[in-house]
Amino acid sequence: SFGVVARVRRVLTEKARAEAAMRGLTPPKRVKVGHTGTLDPFATGLLILMTGKKTRECAGFLKLDKKYEATICLGKVSTTGDTEGKIRDTFFGIQTRPKMSYAGKRQEYTFSGSQVDNSSKSIPNFTDVAAVVKSFQGEITQRVPAYSAVKINGRRAYDLARKGIATEMPERKVTIYDIEILSYEWPYLKIACHVSSGTYIRTLGEDIGRKLGVGGYLTELRRTAIGKYEVSQAKKLEELGIEN
Repeated sequence: SFGVVARVRRVLTEKARAEAAMRGLTPPKRVKVGHTGTLDPFATGLLILMTGKKTRECAGFLKLDKKYEATICLGKVSTTGDTEGKIRDTFFGIQTRPKMSYAGKRQEYTFSGSQVDNSSKSIPNFTDVAAVVKSFQGEITQRVPAYSAVKINGRRAYDLARKGIATEMPERKVTIYDIEILSYEWPYLKIACHVSSGTYIRTLGEDIGRKLGVGGYLTELRRTAIGKYEVSQAKKLEELGIEN
């Protein structure tokens, strides 16, 4: 997110300096640019930027609800809850691939699953997965992930985590307004959710995997909306002359 801000700032500053030169004005040192809420390094989607005096309003955007689409890989865990960390298998046995067909958003699923040749664990069927996913709708308590930008005693939590410093992370009350399954074919579960500000989707993915008893981490995360702003309304970096 900070990289995007820096690139946009450079482009806008160059344009502002060129315009000032044409008008015979004193060129600005740089255009002020800020973002209204980070995206994880592996994530895609909507990032709202503010420029000039509007950067004073960034804090108000942080409190807006958000919508995401996320893919969870079940049967494995990550030290960071996503693809950036070290991945470890938590599900053992002979794994066969259940098949599932999906007839459209909020419509009927058909699912046929196979069990693992393991007395203690089996591949969760769709009914069990759907029940667990729905159990997270409403107000829930989340523990802030160690790899996050939250400050602990004045230091970013991810800085402490990278140095191997164990830290007791705080818990937060957040609200999952809506959550639904978009697809499920072991080991991948794709969900869409509408959540309150401060919700960590990485933690949600880990908690779903933990409640299913098989573990899980995010392989994909896309932010599709912030408040009334949709990703379909956004410009791509390429449209500003920035290579992504």
